[in-house]
Amino acid sequence: MSIHTVDVVQFLHTCPAEPEPHPYDIRRTVIDVIDGGPCRNPVTIRCGDTVTQIRCGRHEPAKRQCGACRVIVIERTITNLHPTAGVAG
Repeated sequence: MSIHTVDVVQFLHTCPAEPEPHPYDIRRTVIDVIDGGPCRNPVTIRCGDTVTQIRCGRHEPAKRQCGACRVIVIERTITNLHPTAGVAG
């Protein structure tokens, strides 16, 4: 299983249509990637006379992928920023 660790920064705002703060811009930074290793269940693809094998993670839905092809994303930190609308002077 591949593990991807990310940091998330969410920029929040409020508006008349939705007075609760909600994100309008989400940025993710990849911090670390741990590779799951080689595919344990490659899929055979045929195209005309050509036969090739690809990783099951490129072809199968998540629940049918082998353990090496599955991806887990860990959000290490989530930062919420609510920029001020302006400074009164």
